[in-house]
Amino acid sequence: MTKFKFTFAVLAFASLTCTAHAQLSMPMAASPEEVGLSSSQFKKIEAVTKAHINDGLMPGAVMLVARRGKVAWVSAQGKLDSTSPEAMKLDSIFRIYSMTKPIVSVTLMQLVEEGRLQISDPVSKYLPEIGKMKVGTEVAGPGGRPVLHLSDPTRPMTVQDLLRHTSGLTSGSLGTSLINASYVEAKIGDRTVNAEEMVTRLSKLALKFNPGERWEYSVSVDVQGRLIEVITGKKLSEAIAERILQPLGMKDTAFQVPAEKLVRVAQPGPRPNGQPITPRFKVDDGAKFESGGGGMVSTVEDYLRFTSALANGGSFQGNRIIGKKTLEFMTADHTLNRPGRSPGLGFGLGFEVRQRIGDAGLPGTTGEYGWAGNAGTLFWIDPKEQLIAIYMVQVSDPDRIALRNQFRTMVQAAIID
Repeated sequence: MTKFKFTFAVLAFASLTCTAHAQLSMPMAASPEEVGLSSSQFKKIEAVTKAHINDGLMPGAVMLVARRGKVAWVSAQGKLDSTSPEAMKLDSIFRIYSMTKPIVSVTLMQLVEEGRLQISDPVSKYLPEIGKMKVGTEVAGPGGRPVLHLSDPTRPMTVQDLLRHTSGLTSGSLGTSLINASYVEAKIGDRTVNAEEMVTRLSKLALKFNPGERWEYSVSVDVQGRLIEVITGKKLSEAIAERILQPLGMKDTAFQVPAEKLVRVAQPGPRPNGQPITPRFKVDDGAKFESGGGGMVSTVEDYLRFTSALANGGSFQGNRIIGKKTLEFMTADHTLNRPGRSPGLGFGLGFEVRQRIGDAGLPGTTGEYGWAGNAGTLFWIDPKEQLIAIYMVQVSDPDRIALRNQFRTMVQAAIID
């Protein structure tokens, strides 16, 4: 894995489209061209983003690309909130939803490195209730209506299954099966109960398929969060803060936003022509459930610190959060069967991993890895090109995939050397 070193210093960028005094405590190349990138292509991204803001697809955005150890381009555009005149800034706070997952998976793999568990361990070793779950298969019942036939799984769910989404778990919103419906009825993901109660509710439901049988995006990382709590004896937020956030200096990443920082929280805005907006969680609701699968907020700088540690082989500013070989293992493909997902894109332990270039509908490099969030946020790391890209927005479900795919495609076009 290619490593590239970041050394942070406080610099001001008067040329940004956010404010004349915006500051970001990270280095910036004198020009994108010095690190083999095209400044004219970045201007095109800014123009497209401005058009999206004017069209009402988003109130604003913060975008960043780093290469060869330097931030080559960073841009904050639009407003923090469509109902306020406050400009989007580099320290704006975003709901990162599923970009929480890599942080949680790295935390869990730290425990593996410490010998406190193995990824081959059955989850039931630590969460006994999970071992009681049956596999549910839909069969025709009375009057031809589908019912669930329950059977024992062919093998236990392992920690690796949780890390790579082959657990047999699912998500209520991602399907119409009886099992998906049962997640909705049981209120899996309810923010008013803690992770222990969430796992208790989950354990009373059926698995959608045998563990290891296939890949399906799920609440597996929420279960990882509870696993971390059980093994460390701490709340998930405390374990992550101690192991990831504090060592890396990620001061604005958390599950809740304190009162003094609420003025910096980016909000989604109304969509064009009165189209419905996707509800987003309140960042100061005091939620008991710290969702390892999607409950954190962060800033572009904080997430750059995390991705820089990964890009540097697991260490940032002398603070190691994961071992080099562990990270190589996590960013290898661990799945061969991902129905409904883009061809050429596999999945590791907490990250989507590109296996081939031509099959997928997006340009890229074999070996790049990353993930995205439900409100439109996105990151990826390209070890071969020595590149990190981060996209921070708050948009609705119907718009998020197209917007981030456009950003990804346009950033790839900026690589000229």
